[in-house]
Amino acid sequence: MTTMTIFLSLLLTFLSCVQSEEVTLIQPEAENGHPGGSLRLTCKTSGFDLDSYTMSWVRQVPGQGLEWIVYYYASYSNDYAPAIKDRFTASKDTSNNIFALEMKSLKIEDTAIYYCARRVWGQWVPDIQDWDQIEYEPLIFGAGTQLTVEPGQKSIVKPKLSAFYPPKSSSKDAVQAAVCLASDFFPKDISLQLAFGDKPKANVTRPSVLKPD
Repeated sequence: MTTMTIFLSLLLTFLSCVQSEEVTLIQPEAENGHPGGSLRLTCKTSGFDLDSYTMSWVRQVPGQGLEWIVYYYASYSNDYAPAIKDRFTASKDTSNNIFALEMKSLKIEDTAIYYCARRVWGQWVPDIQDWDQIEYEPLIFGAGTQLTVEPGQKSIVKPKLSAFYPPKSSSKDAVQAAVCLASDFFPKDISLQLAFGDKPKANVTRPSVLKPD
């Protein structure tokens, strides 16, 4: 009987370890947003019943410690940090095993690494009356998503054009070239239309030679 009890105990311990190793929280590596914009962070879960666990979103602003911003079990049971309340909303998509964070009215100070986390969960052991004997599953974090919130793309800046013409040559067979220099423009690609006297116009598209400011 003692041998069987030890065997069952070892088996349960082994199964517990296997279950723990299968738990995964998968997040995209990076996301980008703009001030005032909206974004959705996702955390794909596996190895446990998402519907049965309280989940969290935790962020780490550069140079600072971890900040718990959301505790979420269900729409009727959750808690949000004052800094993001009314702007961020957590949710569970149990059919696809996704824990999400809808973010709106983004601010530059929202730039941080965002981690999804499965809260510590206590498993009550029958016939045990001591709280110290509760078996706890570990707190598990995803790898984190680097969110960068920065101003939108620069406005289009028209190029400054400078034309350079070759000196006149008395030779009819001489090959001559005119140079058109475009600078101080954005974005980096440009399309030019060149015209030489009564010759047909030529359309030329090139990446910039000079980097825009």
